[in-house]
Amino acid sequence: MTDLRTMRAAVFTELGGPEVLHVVDKAIAEPGVGEVRVRIHRSGVNPTDWKTRSGATATPDLSTPNVPNQDGAGVVEAVGAGVDTALIGQRVWVWEAAFGRPEGTAQELALIPAGHVVPLPTGASFDLGATLGVPFVTAHRCLTVAESGPQHLGPGALDGRTVLVAGGAGAVGNAAIQLARWSGATVITTVSSPAKARLATAAGAQHVIDYRQQDVVAEVGRIAPDGVDVVVEVAPAANAAIDAAVIGPGGAVAIYANDGGDEVTLPIRPSMVRNVRWQFVLLYSVPAAAKAIARDDLTTALVARAIAVGEDIGLPLTHFPLERTADAHRAVQDGTVGKVLIDVTD
Repeated sequence: MTDLRTMRAAVFTELGGPEVLHVVDKAIAEPGVGEVRVRIHRSGVNPTDWKTRSGATATPDLSTPNVPNQDGAGVVEAVGAGVDTALIGQRVWVWEAAFGRPEGTAQELALIPAGHVVPLPTGASFDLGATLGVPFVTAHRCLTVAESGPQHLGPGALDGRTVLVAGGAGAVGNAAIQLARWSGATVITTVSSPAKARLATAAGAQHVIDYRQQDVVAEVGRIAPDGVDVVVEVAPAANAAIDAAVIGPGGAVAIYANDGGDEVTLPIRPSMVRNVRWQFVLLYSVPAAAKAIARDDLTTALVARAIAVGEDIGLPLTHFPLERTADAHRAVQDGTVGKVLIDVTD
């Protein structure tokens, strides 16, 4: 039985593969000024988590054991000075828990800055809450970077607009489809197999293109002769020429990942003629005001039950116990389709 003064936590003290993760007993700390202590029920695993753990995209301070994972959901158990005590007992979802800090969500009790916990409405599961941070906030930013807006998403915000989501079976792709449809957009997505096509359709995409079997430019041109308004792009090195061919005047290509290569060649003249915006998106450096808008819009979507997770909505869930955090990271690193979650507390 776990000592009352300790809790279970997955930690790493060196950079490397999933094998550097170990579950240990960790002392329970009191929340500091501006912090809350959250009993984590679900911890969400994203590519950014294994990339940080491996040292591929960040150099975390290893002078103290690091607990991985940015996203999670649970219940506020205690608050520090300067934090409203009304938060105690509230169900919340957590975002950017481990950004610049060693306190991620792969532990039973996590200390989180109060500004990074958001009430989780009744009816929204911990599974859904642990999925919101990286995928849904990133997708929200991608859908709102066009010069013509909108800043907010919600019913009517994207009426009359067409969105192309590259990789609609991925976590960000799924979030982008759900948010775009909720906001009234026509959604086209590209996938690599019939199985992924079924997932993208379940998410709400009206038009699904198998890029291994179909001509993407021709198919998008047939659906949107004047071009699409926004491209949510996961593989710019492979898709830049396609994006340039299908983007409409004043459109935006929002690039949030580098699948398939670290460098991209952009067609200058076609982009100039159409006044196209090529916008790079990294969650951690997204302006604070944009993150706040995303947080508020996601709360509205949750209350309206407009977003969900699970096989029925095109995002299968794979669960691991905390003791198998290394396997959860390995699953994401190996490209498991859907969302990987760690069941921290029943």
